[in-house]
Amino acid sequence: MKQWLDLNCDLGEGCTTDEAIMPFISSANIACGYHAGNEEIIKQTVFLAKKFNVAIGAHPSYPDKVNFGRKEMDLPLQEIKDLVIEQIQIVKKIAEEAGLSLHHVKPHGALYNQAAKNINIATIIAEAVKEVDASLILFGLANSESGKAAEKIGLNFYNEVFADRTYTEQGQLTPRNEPNAMITTDEDAIRQVMQMLQEETVTSTNGKTIPIQADTICIHGDGEHALSFAEQINTLIKKSNIKISSRA
Repeated sequence: MKQWLDLNCDLGEGCTTDEAIMPFISSANIACGYHAGNEEIIKQTVFLAKKFNVAIGAHPSYPDKVNFGRKEMDLPLQEIKDLVIEQIQIVKKIAEEAGLSLHHVKPHGALYNQAAKNINIATIIAEAVKEVDASLILFGLANSESGKAAEKIGLNFYNEVFADRTYTEQGQLTPRNEPNAMITTDEDAIRQVMQMLQEETVTSTNGKTIPIQADTICIHGDGEHALSFAEQINTLIKKSNIKISSRA
């Protein structure tokens, strides 16, 4: 069993529960304005993170507010690198103005999922993060190309697992357009997290047991049950005698 575990949430996306979720998490992935949010919302979210002593991360995405950054785009690698750097710098600047340091970067939506499967996209994102600040931590899907890319260039990486998403037998997240993609009850979310912590595995939608390493657990802030999941999972981790922390 791990001694510590990060609990993160995607925030700054215009949802009303951000402040209520903050006390239960250790890291916030703040939307950079490309799929959701804007400069004012970023400032508000950074302020909340400071208030609750939550680590701040940039949550860059494809420039696609219409589809909430969840539609794949076919962009040149250099363009992806440029837009990731630009978004990291937006949040980094606002954090530093508040007297805080940026802790991590977690790609959002389609960009995240493509990086998990495509080593070229994974590598260009890792390079972008390192170019901005080599001390930053990259969050990416556990057992994915994102982790391989980060390791290859010497970038700190957290294997991320999900409390509110199901998995395919390949260890990818079930596509959102499939009916069983989301976990919608406290009981199912708790069951999946307990399995990840106690057995270091996750069960796919077709019943396959997949080994998995968890450094950070994600809750989607725009999910209907985000606040309940955050509270329940926070309690579960503490009952497991694991410290909730953004760093070891």
